[in-house]
Amino acid sequence: MIDWISSISAWPHTFSDDPERLRLLYSTMIGASAAGVVLALYFVITGVWNPLRQRVDSVKETAGLPARKSHPHGAVEKLGSLLMPKDASKRGRTETLLRYANLRSPGAVRVFYGIKFAGLVLSALLVLLVAALTPALAMGDALLYMLLASALGFLAPDILLPRLARRRQDRLRRGLPDAMDLLVVCSEAGMGLNSGIQRVASELIITHPDLADELALFSMQTRAGMDNRSALKDLEERTGLEDIQTLVAMLLQSMRFGTSIADTLRIYSDELRDKRLQRAQEKAARVSTLMLFPMIFCIFPSFFLVVLGPPILGAIKVLADIPALK
Repeated sequence: MIDWISSISAWPHTFSDDPERLRLLYSTMIGASAAGVVLALYFVITGVWNPLRQRVDSVKETAGLPARKSHPHGAVEKLGSLLMPKDASKRGRTETLLRYANLRSPGAVRVFYGIKFAGLVLSALLVLLVAALTPALAMGDALLYMLLASALGFLAPDILLPRLARRRQDRLRRGLPDAMDLLVVCSEAGMGLNSGIQRVASELIITHPDLADELALFSMQTRAGMDNRSALKDLEERTGLEDIQTLVAMLLQSMRFGTSIADTLRIYSDELRDKRLQRAQEKAARVSTLMLFPMIFCIFPSFFLVVLGPPILGAIKVLADIPALK
């Protein structure tokens, strides 16, 4: 333990032989301290962290009065306000992707931009810290890595969010045919559209939880007083799926002209199953193309080595034993 403590205490003296490394270490520490002071002042001024308010809340809790509830993402939302565009059209795509990814809280957009800001700053500080602790890394390389890490930390949420939205849409697309079959059964049993969707949501909670969540939200909206047309339109906008858009259009047309909803759902259920079969066939047809790369670069070399290796070695041995070739 004493040796470990002495090695830690002697660690700063290792930079005395390299003034450039020592200057980089001090610059990192000063920059991190300045950033911490600025963020602390910003949090105090904007009210994210207020010791007086925390004291008042503790007194209220002691007296049995309800205290102010603090949002867990309050600090990240405040940081996101620094980067969030003021124009609604510029942040419209981000709001749409967040809605598709089931991130629909009121401050989701500010939290998203706050994560981008945090990734920008923290990645740069991390690279500077690693550069300060790595004597073999030059100052120019450290700055280049810092810029690359900052760009990666800033762009990573923009790369991950569309992937999350696409994956959730794929899960919704896979569960929609099963939901249509159950909804057809409920409609033919005499249940209405709202009660049938509610029953389907309860049945799909295990196999297709994402679709069950969307259908349950539709049921809650209709029970809260929203009409079916508005709730269906909201379902269409929340998911962004072409299949659900077609379903909503067919249901609205059936409501408008008074045709049977059960017949409409049965026809569309058969169409969805045909689409799912076609997508499965397309994926099966692409398997041969996707297998070319591993077969050419991984399987064929080992196969040729096993099959042609012994004959080639035998031929080399025979040719080496010929006196005229020596």
